[in-house]
Amino acid sequence: MKIQGMKVLVTGGAGFIGSNLVDELVKDNHVVILDDFSSGKNENVAHHIGRDNVEIIAGDIRDKGLLSRVTKGIDVIYHLAVQCLRVSINDPRTNHEVNATGTLNICMAALENAVKRFVYISSSEVYGTAVKVPMDETHPCEPTTVYGASKLAGEKYAIAYHRTYGMRSMAVIPFNTYGPREHFEGAYGEVIPKFVLRALNDVRPVIFGDGSQTRDFTYVGDTVRGIIAASECDDMIGQTVNVARGEEVGIKELAEKIYKKLGKHHLTPMYEKARPGDVRRHFAGVKKADGLFGFKAEVGIDEGLDMFIGWFTSQGYNLERLAKEDVVFNWKV
Repeated sequence: MKIQGMKVLVTGGAGFIGSNLVDELVKDNHVVILDDFSSGKNENVAHHIGRDNVEIIAGDIRDKGLLSRVTKGIDVIYHLAVQCLRVSINDPRTNHEVNATGTLNICMAALENAVKRFVYISSSEVYGTAVKVPMDETHPCEPTTVYGASKLAGEKYAIAYHRTYGMRSMAVIPFNTYGPREHFEGAYGEVIPKFVLRALNDVRPVIFGDGSQTRDFTYVGDTVRGIIAASECDDMIGQTVNVARGEEVGIKELAEKIYKKLGKHHLTPMYEKARPGDVRRHFAGVKKADGLFGFKAEVGIDEGLDMFIGWFTSQGYNLERLAKEDVVFNWKV
Protein backbone atom coordinates (compact mmCIF):
# COMPACT_ATOMS: atom_id res chain seq x y z
CA MET A 1 0.00 0.00 0.00
CA LYS A 2 1.56 3.26 -1.09
CA ILE A 3 1.39 5.94 1.62
CA GLN A 4 0.33 8.75 -0.67
CA GLY A 5 -2.68 11.05 -0.69
CA MET A 6 -3.73 9.75 2.73
CA LYS A 7 -4.62 11.24 6.09
CA VAL A 8 -1.83 10.20 8.44
CA LEU A 9 -1.50 10.55 12.21
CA VAL A 10 1.98 10.77 13.77
CA THR A 11 1.96 10.52 17.56
CA GLY A 12 5.07 12.08 19.03
CA GLY A 13 5.33 14.02 15.78
CA ALA A 14 7.13 16.96 17.38
CA GLY A 15 9.90 14.73 18.72
CA PHE A 16 13.26 13.87 17.21
CA ILE A 17 12.40 10.93 14.93
CA GLY A 18 8.74 11.94 14.70
CA SER A 19 9.41 15.40 13.28
CA ASN A 20 11.87 14.02 10.74
CA LEU A 21 9.24 11.48 9.73
CA VAL A 22 6.63 14.24 9.41
CA ASP A 23 8.96 16.16 7.07
CA GLU A 24 8.83 13.24 4.63
CA LEU A 25 5.15 12.37 5.01
CA VAL A 26 3.88 15.91 4.38
CA LYS A 27 5.26 15.78 0.84
CA ASP A 28 2.43 13.46 -0.26
CA ASN A 29 -0.11 13.30 2.57
CA HIS A 30 -2.29 15.21 5.02
CA VAL A 31 -0.49 14.83 8.36
CA VAL A 32 -1.94 15.18 11.85
CA ILE A 33 0.70 15.64 14.55
CA LEU A 34 -0.27 14.63 18.09
CA ASP A 35 2.24 15.50 20.81
CA ASP A 36 2.06 16.50 24.47
CA PHE A 37 5.29 18.52 24.04
CA SER A 38 6.87 17.04 27.15
CA SER A 39 9.93 16.18 25.07
CA GLY A 40 8.80 17.20 21.59
CA LYS A 41 9.57 20.78 20.62
CA ASN A 42 7.50 23.45 18.92
CA GLU A 43 10.51 24.46 16.84
CA ASN A 44 10.70 20.95 15.35
CA VAL A 45 7.35 21.46 13.59
CA ALA A 46 7.11 25.27 13.42
CA HIS A 47 8.00 25.26 9.71
CA HIS A 48 4.76 23.34 9.04
CA ILE A 49 2.46 25.84 10.76
CA GLY A 50 0.05 27.34 8.25
CA ARG A 51 0.26 24.49 5.76
CA ASP A 52 -3.11 23.28 4.54
CA ASN A 53 -2.08 19.64 4.88
CA VAL A 54 -0.77 19.76 8.47
CA GLU A 55 -2.65 19.80 11.76
CA ILE A 56 -0.85 20.08 15.10
CA ILE A 57 -2.71 18.89 18.19
CA ALA A 58 -1.37 19.17 21.73
CA GLY A 59 -2.56 16.14 23.63
CA ASP A 60 -1.69 13.09 25.71
CA ILE A 61 -2.09 9.50 24.50
CA ARG A 62 -3.35 8.60 27.97
CA ASP A 63 -6.52 10.55 27.08
CA LYS A 64 -8.77 7.88 25.54
CA GLY A 65 -11.48 10.34 24.54
CA LEU A 66 -8.97 12.48 22.67
CA LEU A 67 -7.58 9.47 20.83
CA SER A 68 -11.07 8.39 19.79
CA ARG A 69 -11.66 11.82 18.25
CA VAL A 70 -8.23 12.30 16.70
CA THR A 71 -8.18 8.92 14.93
CA LYS A 72 -11.53 9.47 13.13
CA GLY A 73 -10.90 9.54 9.39
CA ILE A 74 -7.24 8.56 9.74
CA ASP A 75 -5.83 6.10 7.19
CA VAL A 76 -2.41 5.38 8.73
CA ILE A 77 -1.03 5.81 12.24
CA TYR A 78 2.68 6.04 12.98
CA HIS A 79 2.90 5.68 16.74
CA LEU A 80 6.07 7.21 18.18
CA ALA A 81 4.82 8.98 21.34
CA VAL A 82 7.00 7.83 24.22
CA GLN A 83 8.62 8.58 27.55
CA CYS A 84 12.35 7.91 27.28
CA LEU A 85 14.64 5.37 28.89
CA ARG A 86 16.20 7.72 31.42
CA VAL A 87 12.77 8.86 32.63
CA SER A 88 11.92 5.23 33.32
CA ILE A 89 14.76 4.86 35.82
CA ASN A 90 13.43 7.62 38.06
CA ASP A 91 9.72 7.45 37.18
CA PRO A 92 8.79 3.94 36.06
CA ARG A 93 5.04 4.45 36.56
CA THR A 94 4.78 7.34 34.10
CA ASN A 95 6.95 5.44 31.65
CA HIS A 96 4.61 2.46 31.83
CA GLU A 97 1.46 4.57 31.56
CA VAL A 98 2.63 6.38 28.44
CA ASN A 99 4.52 3.63 26.64
CA ALA A 100 2.39 0.58 27.45
CA THR A 101 -1.08 1.79 28.46
CA GLY A 102 -0.89 4.70 26.00
CA THR A 103 -0.17 2.24 23.19
CA LEU A 104 -3.11 0.06 24.22
CA ASN A 105 -5.29 3.18 24.17
CA ILE A 106 -4.30 4.07 20.64
CA CYS A 107 -4.71 0.48 19.45
CA MET A 108 -8.26 0.59 20.78
CA ALA A 109 -8.95 3.89 19.03
CA ALA A 110 -7.41 2.66 15.76
CA LEU A 111 -9.63 -0.42 15.77
CA GLU A 112 -12.72 1.62 16.71
CA ASN A 113 -12.17 3.96 13.76
CA ALA A 114 -11.08 1.30 11.22
CA VAL A 115 -7.62 2.75 10.62
CA LYS A 116 -6.15 1.06 7.54
CA ARG A 117 -2.61 0.62 8.87
CA PHE A 118 -1.03 0.90 12.32
CA VAL A 119 2.76 1.27 12.50
CA TYR A 120 4.22 0.92 15.99
CA ILE A 121 7.73 2.31 16.42
CA SER A 122 9.44 0.14 19.02
CA SER A 123 13.02 0.27 20.33
CA SER A 124 16.09 -1.95 20.27
CA GLU A 125 15.90 -1.81 24.08
CA VAL A 126 13.24 -4.54 23.87
CA TYR A 127 16.05 -7.03 23.18
CA GLY A 128 18.19 -6.17 26.18
CA THR A 129 21.88 -6.89 25.74
CA ALA A 130 22.97 -9.17 22.90
CA VAL A 131 23.19 -12.90 23.60
CA LYS A 132 23.97 -13.51 19.91
CA VAL A 133 24.96 -11.23 17.06
CA PRO A 134 23.79 -9.90 14.80
CA MET A 135 20.55 -9.42 16.73
CA ASP A 136 17.84 -10.39 14.26
CA GLU A 137 14.11 -10.42 14.94
CA THR A 138 14.33 -13.90 16.51
CA HIS A 139 16.68 -12.62 19.21
CA PRO A 140 15.31 -13.17 22.75
CA CYS A 141 13.55 -10.15 24.22
CA GLU A 142 15.02 -9.60 27.69
CA PRO A 143 14.73 -5.85 28.36
CA THR A 144 16.87 -4.51 31.21
CA THR A 145 14.80 -1.40 32.03
CA VAL A 146 11.15 -0.49 32.56
CA TYR A 147 11.47 1.55 29.36
CA GLY A 148 12.50 -1.52 27.37
CA ALA A 149 9.79 -3.60 29.00
CA SER A 150 7.13 -0.97 28.32
CA LYS A 151 8.17 -0.69 24.67
CA LEU A 152 7.98 -4.48 24.38
CA ALA A 153 4.48 -4.41 25.87
CA GLY A 154 3.43 -1.83 23.29
CA GLU A 155 4.96 -3.89 20.51
CA LYS A 156 3.08 -7.00 21.63
CA TYR A 157 -0.19 -5.06 21.90
CA ALA A 158 0.17 -3.85 18.32
CA ILE A 159 0.81 -7.37 16.98
CA ALA A 160 -1.89 -8.91 19.22
CA TYR A 161 -4.43 -6.49 17.76
CA HIS A 162 -3.65 -7.96 14.35
CA ARG A 163 -3.91 -11.53 15.56
CA THR A 164 -7.10 -11.05 17.58
CA TYR A 165 -8.98 -8.35 15.68
CA GLY A 166 -7.41 -8.38 12.25
CA MET A 167 -6.02 -4.84 12.60
CA ARG A 168 -3.39 -4.21 9.93
CA SER A 169 -0.58 -3.50 12.35
CA MET A 170 3.18 -3.94 12.41
CA ALA A 171 6.18 -3.07 14.58
CA VAL A 172 9.38 -1.37 13.43
CA ILE A 173 12.44 -1.53 15.71
CA PRO A 174 14.95 1.27 15.14
CA PHE A 175 18.43 1.00 16.67
CA ASN A 176 20.05 4.09 18.27
CA THR A 177 18.94 6.75 15.83
CA TYR A 178 20.92 10.01 15.71
CA GLY A 179 20.92 13.19 13.64
CA PRO A 180 19.37 16.67 13.43
CA ARG A 181 16.96 17.57 16.28
CA GLU A 182 18.30 14.83 18.54
CA HIS A 183 17.99 15.81 22.20
CA PHE A 184 21.03 17.02 24.12
CA GLU A 185 19.30 18.49 27.17
CA GLY A 186 18.15 17.09 30.51
CA ALA A 187 16.77 13.57 30.84
CA TYR A 188 16.28 13.37 27.07
CA GLY A 189 19.92 14.09 26.19
CA GLU A 190 21.53 11.41 24.01
CA VAL A 191 25.16 10.39 23.80
CA ILE A 192 26.18 11.81 20.40
CA PRO A 193 24.90 15.38 20.91
CA LYS A 194 26.22 15.39 24.48
CA PHE A 195 29.70 14.37 23.29
CA VAL A 196 29.58 17.05 20.56
CA LEU A 197 28.46 19.73 23.00
CA ARG A 198 31.20 18.88 25.48
CA ALA A 199 33.88 18.75 22.78
CA LEU A 200 32.88 22.15 21.43
CA ASN A 201 33.25 23.54 24.95
CA ASP A 202 36.70 21.94 25.47
CA VAL A 203 35.29 19.62 28.12
CA ARG A 204 36.25 15.95 28.42
CA PRO A 205 33.64 13.34 27.45
CA VAL A 206 31.91 11.44 30.25
CA ILE A 207 31.51 7.70 29.68
CA PHE A 208 29.38 5.56 31.97
CA GLY A 209 30.98 2.18 32.48
CA ASP A 210 34.19 1.17 30.72
CA GLY A 211 33.24 2.40 27.24
CA SER A 212 33.38 -1.03 25.63
CA GLN A 213 29.58 -1.22 25.41
CA THR A 214 28.38 -0.98 21.81
CA ARG A 215 25.42 0.49 19.94
CA ASP A 216 24.20 0.25 16.35
CA PHE A 217 23.98 3.94 15.41
CA THR A 218 21.62 4.70 12.53
CA TYR A 219 21.28 8.12 10.90
CA VAL A 220 17.78 9.57 11.21
CA GLY A 221 17.32 9.90 7.45
CA ASP A 222 17.86 6.15 7.12
CA THR A 223 15.54 5.41 10.04
CA VAL A 224 12.74 7.51 8.51
CA ARG A 225 13.22 5.92 5.10
CA GLY A 226 13.08 2.47 6.68
CA ILE A 227 9.92 3.26 8.66
CA ILE A 228 8.09 4.47 5.57
CA ALA A 229 9.28 1.54 3.46
CA ALA A 230 8.10 -0.91 6.12
CA SER A 231 4.73 0.81 6.40
CA GLU A 232 4.16 0.46 2.65
CA CYS A 233 5.02 -3.25 2.61
CA ASP A 234 1.89 -5.43 2.70
CA ASP A 235 3.95 -8.43 3.84
CA MET A 236 4.83 -6.51 7.02
CA ILE A 237 1.30 -6.85 8.40
CA GLY A 238 1.57 -8.74 11.68
CA GLN A 239 5.36 -8.64 11.50
CA THR A 240 8.23 -7.04 13.43
CA VAL A 241 11.35 -5.76 11.68
CA ASN A 242 14.66 -4.11 12.60
CA VAL A 243 15.56 -0.85 10.88
CA ALA A 244 19.25 -0.17 11.48
CA ARG A 245 22.69 0.30 10.00
CA GLY A 246 23.88 -3.17 10.98
CA GLU A 247 27.20 -2.01 12.43
CA GLU A 248 28.26 -1.83 16.07
CA VAL A 249 30.33 1.02 17.47
CA GLY A 250 31.83 1.14 20.98
CA ILE A 251 31.02 4.17 23.12
CA LYS A 252 34.72 4.89 23.77
CA GLU A 253 35.37 4.60 20.03
CA LEU A 254 32.45 6.97 19.40
CA ALA A 255 33.87 9.58 21.76
CA GLU A 256 37.27 9.31 20.09
CA LYS A 257 35.73 9.78 16.63
CA ILE A 258 33.78 12.88 17.66
CA TYR A 259 36.65 14.52 19.55
CA LYS A 260 39.07 13.84 16.69
CA LYS A 261 36.67 15.36 14.15
CA LEU A 262 36.43 18.50 16.29
CA GLY A 263 40.19 18.73 16.85
CA LYS A 264 39.86 17.86 20.55
CA HIS A 265 41.43 14.40 20.59
CA HIS A 266 43.74 15.48 23.43
CA LEU A 267 40.72 15.53 25.78
CA THR A 268 40.53 12.01 27.22
CA PRO A 269 37.35 10.47 28.64
CA MET A 270 36.26 10.60 32.26
CA TYR A 271 34.72 7.33 33.42
CA GLU A 272 31.76 7.08 35.78
CA LYS A 273 29.74 4.21 37.22
CA ALA A 274 27.60 2.44 34.63
CA ARG A 275 24.04 3.66 34.19
CA PRO A 276 21.43 1.38 35.82
CA GLY A 277 20.14 -1.26 33.40
CA ASP A 278 22.53 -0.23 30.61
CA VAL A 279 22.83 -2.85 27.87
CA ARG A 280 26.30 -4.08 26.98
CA ARG A 281 25.98 -4.78 23.28
CA HIS A 282 23.67 -3.89 20.39
CA PHE A 283 24.34 -5.00 16.83
CA ALA A 284 21.31 -5.31 14.56
CA GLY A 285 20.49 -8.06 12.13
CA VAL A 286 19.14 -6.31 9.03
CA LYS A 287 18.44 -9.08 6.52
CA LYS A 288 14.68 -9.15 7.09
CA ALA A 289 14.22 -5.48 6.15
CA ASP A 290 16.31 -6.00 3.02
CA GLY A 291 14.39 -9.12 2.06
CA LEU A 292 10.90 -7.76 2.68
CA PHE A 293 11.15 -4.23 1.31
CA GLY A 294 14.69 -3.71 0.07
CA PHE A 295 15.88 -1.47 2.87
CA LYS A 296 19.56 -0.91 3.53
CA ALA A 297 20.93 1.96 5.60
CA GLU A 298 23.10 4.21 3.45
CA VAL A 299 24.86 6.47 5.96
CA GLY A 300 27.91 5.14 7.82
CA ILE A 301 28.91 6.41 11.25
CA ASP A 302 31.70 8.72 10.05
CA GLU A 303 29.56 10.36 7.37
CA GLY A 304 26.63 10.62 9.76
CA LEU A 305 28.72 12.23 12.48
CA ASP A 306 30.03 14.77 9.98
CA MET A 307 26.47 15.63 8.94
CA PHE A 308 25.27 15.92 12.53
CA ILE A 309 28.21 18.08 13.60
CA GLY A 310 27.62 20.31 10.58
CA TRP A 311 23.96 20.69 11.50
CA PHE A 312 24.64 21.23 15.20
CA THR A 313 27.24 23.92 14.64
CA SER A 314 24.95 25.73 12.17
CA GLN A 315 22.16 26.24 14.71
CA GLY A 316 23.63 29.27 16.45
CA TYR A 317 23.38 27.68 19.90
CA ASN A 318 24.87 29.44 22.90
CA LEU A 319 27.34 26.64 23.54
CA GLU A 320 28.66 28.02 26.81
CA ARG A 321 25.17 28.32 28.27
CA LEU A 322 24.20 24.84 27.09
CA ALA A 323 27.37 23.39 28.63
CA LYS A 324 26.51 24.98 31.97
CA GLU A 325 23.00 23.51 31.77
CA ASP A 326 24.24 20.04 30.83
CA VAL A 327 23.13 17.36 33.28
CA VAL A 328 25.77 14.64 33.48
CA PHE A 329 23.78 12.02 35.39
CA ASN A 330 20.62 12.73 33.44
CA TRP A 331 18.68 9.63 34.51
CA LYS A 332 18.34 11.21 37.96
CA VAL A 333 16.56 14.33 36.69
